[in-house]
Amino acid sequence: MLRKKLILLILLLPAIKVLSQKKEVPTPQWRPKYHFTPEKNWTNDPNGLLFLNGEFQLYYQHNPFENKWGHMSWGHATSKDMIQWRHLPVAIPEIVTKDTTTWIYSGSAVVDKNNTSGFGINGKPPIIAIFTADQPKQHKESQFIAYSNNNGLSYTQYSHNPVIDLNKSDFRDPNVFWYEPAKQWIMTVSMVNEHMVRIYGSKNLKEWTRLSDFGPAGYTRNGWECPSLLPLVVDNDPKNIKWVMLVSSGGDHGPLIQYFVGDFDGETFKDDNNGTKVLPVDYGDAFYAAIAWRDAPQNKKVLLGWMQDGRRETYPWKGQMSIPHDLSLKTTEEGLRLVQEPSSFVTKSLAKYSTEKALLKKNMPINDTRINLSKERPFAGNSYWIEAEFAVDKAKKVGFNIVENPDITKNVTVGYDAEHGQLFIDCTISEMGNKSRRNLEQRAPLKAINGVVKIQVLVDNSSLEVFGNGGEKVISTMIYPDINATNLSVFAEGKAVIKNMKIWDFNQK
Repeated sequence: MLRKKLILLILLLPAIKVLSQKKEVPTPQWRPKYHFTPEKNWTNDPNGLLFLNGEFQLYYQHNPFENKWGHMSWGHATSKDMIQWRHLPVAIPEIVTKDTTTWIYSGSAVVDKNNTSGFGINGKPPIIAIFTADQPKQHKESQFIAYSNNNGLSYTQYSHNPVIDLNKSDFRDPNVFWYEPAKQWIMTVSMVNEHMVRIYGSKNLKEWTRLSDFGPAGYTRNGWECPSLLPLVVDNDPKNIKWVMLVSSGGDHGPLIQYFVGDFDGETFKDDNNGTKVLPVDYGDAFYAAIAWRDAPQNKKVLLGWMQDGRRETYPWKGQMSIPHDLSLKTTEEGLRLVQEPSSFVTKSLAKYSTEKALLKKNMPINDTRINLSKERPFAGNSYWIEAEFAVDKAKKVGFNIVENPDITKNVTVGYDAEHGQLFIDCTISEMGNKSRRNLEQRAPLKAINGVVKIQVLVDNSSLEVFGNGGEKVISTMIYPDINATNLSVFAEGKAVIKNMKIWDFNQK
């Protein structure tokens, strides 16, 4: 059970590292400003993503009582721009009876527009949540549904739950969508230890028929979780659609989400590569359990993941979400590949939440040197967003030294290794002597285009996400800089030119 092992590791690492450390010490220096965190207490997987009444609805795995994993329930928040979030009461709490406790694990939610479930009232379509019910005492996971008639603020459990029960201990994370050609609901759900995704169909969300299984395929050294099946546009052509199966399946060096590109006929998903390739969604060590908004405006599919690594305690919250990613497919020499860009719903609001004047640079040579950018920034902190284009045909490496301390002896390096054709994050200097940091360097293959490479660097106090060439490759990780480690510099080994660079500093939440 990979996710339980991952969460256990997250819980144990800080205790192993510093047994004498006082608990519940506030850490505002690590609270993200433009990523979602709960007001307090634990969060992990995003759940039930919907766009409703002009707002993005986010449900999430949540412990309402403590800043650690447990008492699993669905927390709830809404946003108009995916930056500023309104925190709402717990939408689906754990179920406690005299006989058993049922925790509300991960799942999805749908607007039942045609009231196929019969749960709607007064002609208004209900919202149906479909989730895994975990019963720890019985060592059992099954699929439940609940319905809402108040715009998803609260839910009523279906009286005949579970709707799917295989009497298994590891059977979870249903993701449901309406498949119009067959006029029915489709569910993907994880057969964890079998390394398979089971596909079900239903006309009413209550009675489900097994349609097919996908897998084993790709990476199978850990259990499969959080599957989802999405139709994505190829090469920006809305008439060219391929299907992508996402599976969170752990990895050898940290969390791994893999994807498969193929076709779906309403019953069966067929991978174009016959399950022979392992295609990572993210090349970092802190991006997991991601699912997408299927109904975002402009027909966009917007992916959101959980970010956490457990190396440090944060308080009064634990865990955060990634930046939302707009998804598409691109034809490459290797075949169709996933492209992930920071969502346009976020980028169009950058100016609203950042300093009045962003730092701009154009056609600036950087030859075997480091240039300090901190003095020119109107608001110096560790919450900022960089977009940069480098000409690298005469360079060995280019990039940024972020979260530098004042004497420039510690930093994290982010950039492009032109000699090896790799996007990279290097935490070696910042984590010197820290034995809890396993992945000091994280790299992704990336080719310069006509001698130019584009890098987006999203630093948000305790998170770091790097996008290469408009989202062809992504690396996500967690960082925990000292309070005074706020310097920023740009560097080159060899001769390079910053063709364009813009930096937004965030000064509010």
